[in-house]
Amino acid sequence: MLLWETIRTALRALSSNLVRTTLTMLGVIIGVGAVVAMLALGEGARTDIESNIRTLGSDLLTVRPGQQSHGPVRSGTVDTLDVADANALALLPGVSNVAPTSMGAAQVKYASQNLSATIVGSTSNYFAIRNLETQAGQPFTHLHEQGRRRVAILGAKVARDLFGYDNPVGARIQIKGIGFRVEGVLAEKGESLGSPDDQVIVPLSTHQSVLFGQTYVQSILVQVADEDSIESIRGSLERTLRARHRIAAGGLDDFNIGSMQDMLSTINQVTGTLTALLGGVAAVSLIVGGIGIMNIMLVSVRERTREVGVRMAVGARRRDILLQFLIEAMVVSVMGGILGIGLGIGGAAFLSKMGGFGFLIPPYAVVLALITSLATGIFFGVWPARHAAHLDPVEALRFE
Repeated sequence: MLLWETIRTALRALSSNLVRTTLTMLGVIIGVGAVVAMLALGEGARTDIESNIRTLGSDLLTVRPGQQSHGPVRSGTVDTLDVADANALALLPGVSNVAPTSMGAAQVKYASQNLSATIVGSTSNYFAIRNLETQAGQPFTHLHEQGRRRVAILGAKVARDLFGYDNPVGARIQIKGIGFRVEGVLAEKGESLGSPDDQVIVPLSTHQSVLFGQTYVQSILVQVADEDSIESIRGSLERTLRARHRIAAGGLDDFNIGSMQDMLSTINQVTGTLTALLGGVAAVSLIVGGIGIMNIMLVSVRERTREVGVRMAVGARRRDILLQFLIEAMVVSVMGGILGIGLGIGGAAFLSKMGGFGFLIPPYAVVLALITSLATGIFFGVWPARHAAHLDPVEALRFE
């Protein structure tokens, strides 16, 4: 009951000077709002990036060429991966699908329309591994690949830029001045990591012999049957490629094997660090708000010195005075924290809408904001409260 009376007294004291109380809360409101907004935007960015990476397949291992060694120095990539390597990896237990892949940039032309696009060369397995579906026509087949047929699958944006909203299936386009027949158009993926919307996909044999004159591949996509066994399969891939490339024991690999899980882990670390950094910068304004609370509470103690003396004269203990002023500081900071949470959510929603990216309010951000605002009130309210509690009653009653 005494605590409730103390809270009521604190609320009356704060409401008697409403403008000053509001201005005091403003620092806490801005500080908490900034922290919540930064955490929400950071969490939203992390979720968006993670979602984009998962669309590429969390059950994938990607084999890429390694770097050339010159003594202790490694520089430049080596062209050691080929289709035979991919065929050998496809025979390993636990591997469900393999797609050797090469990429190159080239001009794509249809009638008077001309654009630069990424030309992807791969096998028919590529569409299943990358979860690519066609909205018109169909993917090329193994027979197209064997016959080095000049057929192409257009990304949604490429098809729209070249043909508008007409159906391009069956039309003939030119890639590097060489004629290709459009076999299909991919369903639109939208803005995502490695989006196929800006790509043209052709059979790997055609890509190597007709377009770019290569005998090697730039990567081998390996899809595993069981995502939980991805690390053991990675070891099988390493042993197989080292044996095929005749790498002696202790020798450096001329290839790298990465997974989407590695990328996810790296992205989570980077975004986590950035979010913590942004939250820390925003939290500086909380310190400013806390200093504002301490300043106003010291002014309030001075203005109410005579009131403190009267209360002590009628039997109030020093801890009662301490508790009263401490609760006033806590009420200001907690109310500022609650309003700041609302400001942060609204600010994050506005910024995400303006920037075209997502945001996510993590529950820990709300809890952290409330705890932080409460701790700010206690930390910066203790000194003014102790100052009031240690006033001399006689001197306080004489104060004018």
